[in-house]
Amino acid sequence: MTRITIVTDAWYPQVNGVVRSIENTNRELARMGVEVVMVTPQDFANVPCPTYPEIRLSIASSWKVAAAIEASQPTAVHIATEGPLGLLARRWCLKNRVPFSTSYHTRFPEYVAARFPIPVRWLHAFVRWFHNAGNGCMVATASLERELSKLGLKNLLRWSRGIDQTVFHPMELDERPFDLPRPVFMTVGRVAVEKNLPAFLDLDLPGSKVVVGDGPARAELEKRYPNVLFTGMKTGEDLARAYAQADVFVFPSKTDTFGNTILEALASGVPVAAYPVTGPVDIIEEGSGAGALNEDLREACLAALHCSRDNARKLARNFTWEAASKQFLNNVMIAQGRRPMLPGPTKGIRPSTV
Repeated sequence: MTRITIVTDAWYPQVNGVVRSIENTNRELARMGVEVVMVTPQDFANVPCPTYPEIRLSIASSWKVAAAIEASQPTAVHIATEGPLGLLARRWCLKNRVPFSTSYHTRFPEYVAARFPIPVRWLHAFVRWFHNAGNGCMVATASLERELSKLGLKNLLRWSRGIDQTVFHPMELDERPFDLPRPVFMTVGRVAVEKNLPAFLDLDLPGSKVVVGDGPARAELEKRYPNVLFTGMKTGEDLARAYAQADVFVFPSKTDTFGNTILEALASGVPVAAYPVTGPVDIIEEGSGAGALNEDLREACLAALHCSRDNARKLARNFTWEAASKQFLNNVMIAQGRRPMLPGPTKGIRPSTV
C-alpha cells in the first residue's frame, strides 16, 4: 500500500484554505486506496503564534519529529508548510536522503512582513532555500507558478483545488437575508490583515455588506464598520446557506495563492468580484459570465451584480477534489523519482530535475 506522510503546521482547530485542501485531498486519497499519516501540531506541545493566536506553533525537538515520521514508515513524505514542523521534517529528509515534496499554500513572505519588520527579500530567500531542497514544490495555479519561477523556485508542480458541490449549491433566496436589504455583498474567510478587507468595506455599494468568518482583526473592524454585519465563523450547512443568500461574493485579497472561497461561492451560484490577481485570474475565466475582475473593486462588484448565477455554478463544475487529488498523488510520485500512479490531469506537472 502507498503511504504518504504529510507534515503540516496548519491543522485543526484552524479553519483555513490549507487545512481544507489537505482534508479534502486526504478523503479522496483514501478512496483511491492510499493511506495518509498526518504529523501536525496536535502531536506536540504548542503555543499560540504572536499576533495570530488561532495558529498554533509546535514546540518539538528534531528527534520527536524524526520519530513520528519514521514510525509512519512512509512511501513518500510531503511537507505542506514552512513552519517549525516543516523545518524539522525538511532536516530529517535531507539528513536521511529521503526525497520529498512541498507545497506553497500561502504567500509566506508577505504574511510575515505584514506583521513583523522583516524585509520581504530576506523572506523570499528563505522560501527559495526551503522549497528548492525538495524534489517538487506544488502550486495551485499557472500565474503563481510563473511568479514563483521568477523568484527562483524550481521543480514547480501543479496541484489545483476542488469543491464539494453536494455541500455548496444554490438554494432558494430569502427576500431579506440576514434581515438585510438586497443586494448582499459578502466575503468569507479569516478576518486578518492580509485579507485586505477594508478595500471591500470602504466601498460605496448599494444594499448590504456581510463578513463571514473570524480572526484577529474582527474586533477592530466591527468597531470601524458598524453598518457591516459580521456573522462570525460558520461551517457546514450554516456556511453553505450563508453563501447561497449572497448576490455577489467579494474577494478583496491580493495575497492569496488560490482562493478556495471563490469556488465555494461559485458552486453556490454566486458571481464573484475580485482584483485581477493570482487566484481570481486563474479561476474566473474571461467571458464566462461568472464574475468580474477589475483594479477598481467597486466596478467589479457592480459588474458582478449583472452576472449569471447559472454561469457561476457552471464554472464551479470544472473543479473537483477527485481530479485535484490525482494531481497531488502523481506529483508526490514524481518527487520520489517514480512514474505517476494514476491517469488524470497532469497539466503543469513536470518531472523533477533534482
